[in-house]
Amino acid sequence: MPFDVPLPSAEARARADRRSVALWLLAVAGMVWVMVALGGATRLTGSGLSIMEWAPLSGTLPPLSEAEWNRLYDLYRTIPQYALVNQGFGLEGFKQIFWLEWAHRLWGRLIGLAYALPLAWFWLRGRIPAGYRGRLLLLLVLGGLQGAVGWFMVASGFEADRTTVSPYRLVMHLGLALGLFAALLWTGLGLLRTGSGTAPGVASLRRQVKAAAWLVVAAMLAGGFVAGNRAGLAYNTFPLMEGRLVPEGYWQLAPAWTNLTLNIAAVQFNHRLLATLAGLAALGAAARAWARLPPGFARTACLALGAATLWQYGLGVATLLAVVPVWLGTLHQASAVLVLATALIALHGLRAPERLG
Repeated sequence: MPFDVPLPSAEARARADRRSVALWLLAVAGMVWVMVALGGATRLTGSGLSIMEWAPLSGTLPPLSEAEWNRLYDLYRTIPQYALVNQGFGLEGFKQIFWLEWAHRLWGRLIGLAYALPLAWFWLRGRIPAGYRGRLLLLLVLGGLQGAVGWFMVASGFEADRTTVSPYRLVMHLGLALGLFAALLWTGLGLLRTGSGTAPGVASLRRQVKAAAWLVVAAMLAGGFVAGNRAGLAYNTFPLMEGRLVPEGYWQLAPAWTNLTLNIAAVQFNHRLLATLAGLAALGAAARAWARLPPGFARTACLALGAATLWQYGLGVATLLAVVPVWLGTLHQASAVLVLATALIALHGLRAPERLG
């Protein structure tokens, strides 16, 4: 007579569903991380303007004939970037920048599939945890919006007076990518950390980590303006900028607020200042965690935040001194997401885990 196999309890099934959805969301967050790095590489190589059509479906395939390659190359030759930067580099030169931008867009499409298809599967099988359906749908909308904002950014580079995209649209695109990454990571962590309990006496430390996290975000967005203005190609000394702590000409543009977004001296100084403040806050939080927290998840996460911030700061200085080589600039942008991730993990480690509903 066969043994009866006991069915899993409702609580065990709920835990399994939460874990499965969490791992899926964390995997998609990892893909977004790669997307940010690819975006940095396309910007640094000037590849982002090589594809002048937004074709979400038909653009999945690369050119399959010489005639199609020539058609796309002829389109590219109509924009200022070709005339002022790449004139005469030929079809082979065009192909080199095309493939990187095509891979960037293809990866974005793959992220969409990696999110939408599992979402539908979890939804139809009733495996989405209670209270998460609306949040997961919102993340789907944000992902679609990111694609539209990406094209909105690229289209700004086709204007008559530009060889690069608008710094404002670049920061909008970067900020939305970081927000999407943060939302995916935070939601995944919330699903994984179940049960009860909290670390004692961590309220002030959590406030310090939160301050460090916001400073990290501010430094990353300021870095977007550095990238959008190609400000990393100037003032390639550290810690002073042409022998001055605050560079000459910080307020030279009018109206005054445009200095914060378009003045090369100002945007680079702001990025340096915010990065320094973020580094000090993160290292201070790591030191407090080392001294006050018992060994465990929260302490390790705070120490990782300090280490990641120190690594990123060193990379930033090296990138500046080397006058922004593509590989180092790309690594710097990718490592910025690492700092954001460790900040979010540290914040999550310092909060009371959720109880299953």
